[in-house]
Amino acid sequence: MIPRPTSRVPGQGELVLDHGTTVAAPDELAGVLVRLQQALRPATGLRLRESSPATVTLALDDGLEPEGFRLRVTSHGATVAGGAAAGVFYGCQALLQLLPPAIYRRAPVAGQRWAIPAVEITDAPRFGWRGVMLDVARHFLPKADVLRFLDLMAMHRLNVLHLHLTDDQGWRLEIRRYPRLTEVGAWRRESQVGATPDAPGDGRPHGGYYTQDDIREIVAYAAERFITVVPEIESPGHVQAALAAYPELGVTGAPLEVFTRWGINPNVLNAEESTVDFFTGVLDEVLELFPSRWIGVGGDECPRDQWRADPRTRQRMAELGLGREEDLQAWFIRRLDDHLTAAGRRLFGWDEILEGDLAPGTTIASWRGMTGAVTAARRGYDVVACPEDRVYLDYRQSDSPDEPIPVAVALGVRDVYAFDPVPPELTDDEAGHVLGGQANIWTEHADSPRTVDYLAFPRLCAAAEALWGPADRDFADFEERLDTHLARLDALGVEYRRADGPRPWQRRPGVPGRPFTREQRSAHIARLVANISPS
Repeated sequence: MIPRPTSRVPGQGELVLDHGTTVAAPDELAGVLVRLQQALRPATGLRLRESSPATVTLALDDGLEPEGFRLRVTSHGATVAGGAAAGVFYGCQALLQLLPPAIYRRAPVAGQRWAIPAVEITDAPRFGWRGVMLDVARHFLPKADVLRFLDLMAMHRLNVLHLHLTDDQGWRLEIRRYPRLTEVGAWRRESQVGATPDAPGDGRPHGGYYTQDDIREIVAYAAERFITVVPEIESPGHVQAALAAYPELGVTGAPLEVFTRWGINPNVLNAEESTVDFFTGVLDEVLELFPSRWIGVGGDECPRDQWRADPRTRQRMAELGLGREEDLQAWFIRRLDDHLTAAGRRLFGWDEILEGDLAPGTTIASWRGMTGAVTAARRGYDVVACPEDRVYLDYRQSDSPDEPIPVAVALGVRDVYAFDPVPPELTDDEAGHVLGGQANIWTEHADSPRTVDYLAFPRLCAAAEALWGPADRDFADFEERLDTHLARLDALGVEYRRADGPRPWQRRPGVPGRPFTREQRSAHIARLVANISPS
């Protein structure tokens, strides 16, 4: 099973599902029961009618943690109990993994015997934030593929989808008061192919966006699977798609196109009150769509050259009593933070925002190694760990020249499996600020759902176990279980990376990447985090 359960005690015999199999659940678990029936019926062809008593029973047990569960299977029946509905749902995911991998197929499987071995499993997660960041700004992922990705997350008991909705290369969320954000900002005329500065464009327009009805559907679909969708609206950098739609938001006011290149862009927001009002207006619509406690505002990789060179910005800084451009960025983020706090939400931002003064409720995504996690926790801020050298799933998966568009350091399944969100130098009290972690999937070089599959799996399986289970893990044991788990991914049609390397159609021959050694990357990250060294 993946994630590995905390306790698994084998029993005697097995439970066979057949046309007489029935199911039952109290009213509070009706939705979970429907999900279980939907998961079991396609491959088995069984009706799975409700009755009492039943073959498979779902129940609540307040002696268990809310996301914890106990699964008991005997030759006579199965009971899935959880501390809350989420725990019961995760117990159902465990139940599915006890069946043959063909259970994940979407049509009846002839000749298959559907037997569950007798067992008692007790389990609960180590962390409350077990997430994935999915970048749909660089390359748009159609709604149907987002829903499929949510199903794959649920299978692995991941519970946060951090949806990166806006960037220089595209704005993917309908904002009704500012329609040009999608009319103009959702489309670019071409995309860079490769990771080098002189990489060519493909000459092919790319775009797409989610309507507000699409987002409501995605959020509701996720909620049925106990996944919270955390949106991110980038600011004050990574905003050229917004500037293409509304140039007056920028420092220069000059007309721009949606960015067609990858990398850090010099164009940033100005510091006028009208621009703050624009983005708080955007956030008001975001708040209506996403019930998440956390709302992402970016704050990363914001060049300050335009502010430094602009007379109006220097005047504005004097008006605000700010002496440094870093203070101006912090001021902008704090204004958004005040707006979110007034609405009862919490700001979620990348670790660059630690360079300024933050509200007490801010949550930090520590991506530049673990320096941000240590710094934030020691200052009393909550942390989601996502260090790029462990869980950036767009990074190349080996040193092989066959890896498609090889970026940064080689990051294999073993490397991801070793991820621990809690920096060892933290005290117990400081470690209490670590909410958990997430893997990040940036899509500059992932222009299709097939490529997202290749980048994500099976490394995301390793991340899921690292976030669910205890810190003490056994990679050899995981590898053995992964062999069986890959058959489940096969049944689901996931085009994962094979252990012996990419298949021919997964390669990108002739398209250059930007590989680094770990020493080169570590030195680069050390320079980036010099301003937020732990106190």
